Amino acid sequence: MVCSSASTVVLSRSILLGRHVWRRFFAMEAAETNNKRPLEEVEDEAKRPRVEARVRRKKVALLMGYSGQGYFGMQRNHQMRTIEDELFKAMLKADFASQEECDFPHTLFFQRAARTDKNVSAAKQIVSLKLCTDPGVIEQLNSHLPPEIRAFGLKRVTKNFNSKGNCDARTYSYTFPTFALSPVGQEDESFRATPELLEKFAQTLKMYEGTKNFHNFTCKKTFVDPSSKRYIVKFECLKPYEKDGLEYIECQVKGQSFMMHQIRKMVALAIAVVKGIVEPDIVSKAYESNRLDLPMAPGLGLVLQEVHYDRYNRKFGKDGVHETLTWEAEEEAVQKFKEEFILPTIYEGEKNGKSMMNWIVTLPLHTFDDKRNVKKDEEEEDGVSDE
Repeated sequence: MVCSSASTVVLSRSILLGRHVWRRFFAMEAAETNNKRPLEEVEDEAKRPRVEARVRRKKVALLMGYSGQGYFGMQRNHQMRTIEDELFKAMLKADFASQEECDFPHTLFFQRAARTDKNVSAAKQIVSLKLCTDPGVIEQLNSHLPPEIRAFGLKRVTKNFNSKGNCDARTYSYTFPTFALSPVGQEDESFRATPELLEKFAQTLKMYEGTKNFHNFTCKKTFVDPSSKRYIVKFECLKPYEKDGLEYIECQVKGQSFMMHQIRKMVALAIAVVKGIVEPDIVSKAYESNRLDLPMAPGLGLVLQEVHYDRYNRKFGKDGVHETLTWEAEEEAVQKFKEEFILPTIYEGEKNGKSMMNWIVTLPLHTFDDKRNVKKDEEEEDGVSDE
């Protein structure tokens, strides 16, 4: 009786196992039948030209420049016209990247050295990414870029290179008419700055050099925030020059990194000192804990001039494989682009748009005092930030 029960159990299990095997067999047959295609379809596919394997790409530093007028900055911004949008469109059209890679730039290891904001231009911006290095890449890229955005050159870099992380310093320029330095109420386009006035301006700019707490020169930063401290290597003004009946002066500031609005606020405060609206000691007071009401100069004249990679150049620039990121061969093209696209935008904005003239009359309205008793600054988007 026991033997009979055991046989029944074994038989039942065999039947169940058999059913399972047959089910799998029929499922595989059905799948194979569904996957079969007509012979004509197979032959047609064989006749189609094969897509060539994508060219092997290398990590590069790409030197580019742009006039920021009409753009909402360098970095991609949803539904806004940006420099990066135009760059990725050009890469897609030139078949340097796929649509997916352009939609997700991190797959290309893409990184910008500095994030210029609305209407801010760049003479020498650096981006790092993986790109093919065949001859003619720059020409192909430029053929798909608008004329106000140019690629100047590229160089092979180490696989771990990051255009932002490896950057030692950045140099910006700020260009404006010298009548902004005239005494209050005497602003006129015929004004020409005296050597004494220019020297006072130069000395005021030097007060920014060194490591200082610039919490008063940006927004959303407090005195105790460690990131409010920034190191300014050099801040100087060049010789004035004339253009279209106006005298202009260019300031150049080199620093490790900059915060939103920092450069424009530094220039504005220096102008206020030279005009006699405030005493020079206001600069030192701005480094203290009190939040002051400081003006902000127009964004029109702000330009990213250069990105510096001194440590990288010393370590890898002469290893026999990589080049130094100094771009001497591209300098002529950069200057030509600056003279044709960047500076004319500034001159037009000053001559016809009266950018500095309209702003300078508002300068005496600031208290340069404790900001707790003053209306909060309007948050503007144009400026610069390397964070």
